Amino acid sequence: MDKLAIVILNWNGAKMLEKYLPSVLEYSKEAVVYVADNASTDDSVALLKEKFPSCRLILLDKNWGFAEGYNKALEQVEAEYYLLLNSDIEVTPHWLLPMLAYMDAHSEVAACQPKLLSVFNRDSFEYAGACGGYLDSLGYPFCRGRIFDVVEHDHGQYDQPASVLWASGAALLVRARNYKEVGGLDSRFFAHNEEIDFCWRLRIRGYRIVCVPESKVYHVGGGTLPKSNPMKTYLNFRNNLTMLYKCLPDGELRRVMHIRWWLDYLAATEMLLLKHNWGDFKAVFRARRDFRRWRNDFDADRKLIQSARVGQEIPEQRSFSLLWQYYVKGRKHFSELP
Repeated sequence: MDKLAIVILNWNGAKMLEKYLPSVLEYSKEAVVYVADNASTDDSVALLKEKFPSCRLILLDKNWGFAEGYNKALEQVEAEYYLLLNSDIEVTPHWLLPMLAYMDAHSEVAACQPKLLSVFNRDSFEYAGACGGYLDSLGYPFCRGRIFDVVEHDHGQYDQPASVLWASGAALLVRARNYKEVGGLDSRFFAHNEEIDFCWRLRIRGYRIVCVPESKVYHVGGGTLPKSNPMKTYLNFRNNLTMLYKCLPDGELRRVMHIRWWLDYLAATEMLLLKHNWGDFKAVFRARRDFRRWRNDFDADRKLIQSARVGQEIPEQRSFSLLWQYYVKGRKHFSELP
């Protein structure tokens, strides 16, 4: 069995692979590198066979999305650690060693991530994970280095390893046994919020999730769907609500879901009236509708997750409202939060 398998899930990403895969191969000698192709229709597979023959290629029969694509790919990989890596990541020399050393030394840690910086502004954090993620009391995600759309410059302010609630799926290192223990990523999500849901389920079982910022990578971000996209809005709202339904403790579920009903429709109204974005407005309504329709499909998941809960309090799910802190208190940097 290999120590570490890096698995890059690809769908029509030939240009990203050609640009960023060389850095992965050059600086990841500690790992076996796989590319799992989600039935691409571009020349990704031909490119891999011609220019990157050292990569192990996994060919999937259709586009399974991010979540199930990884589940199906990882069924074919034998390793102690999996590293799920986006195709639009530029890695740096020795990037793997600090994460591997931390995981080897801390058996209670199930998963970790490196510091994520932006390819386009290399002294700034990258939106999709920055220096590790958290949730507020109502399920809104934020990061060390990013709150809503405010992305901080990296001045070394978050250079110490820290426990987080979720690690970014852009570069997620996880023990294979822990991945299998919780059933991997939830394939019904397809994409968006799936890594938060996955890490939260690990955290509920008492495992820690950590950011190891001594490891550093650069991320393009938004490679599959642009930031302003109705499908992305739909998946984010639907999947976030589903994740809350699965993972919130019994004592919090009703209250949070009631408040989110009001806040989600308020957000949709803002999208229409202030941003004149009819597509996103409809996406929120469709997400709420589809969540109602499939919510009870997750009853068995909820029961299993709650029965595996170790303790009630998870410090990385913060007790404050991020909306209140950001819009009312004007706190737009992680270090300013309570």
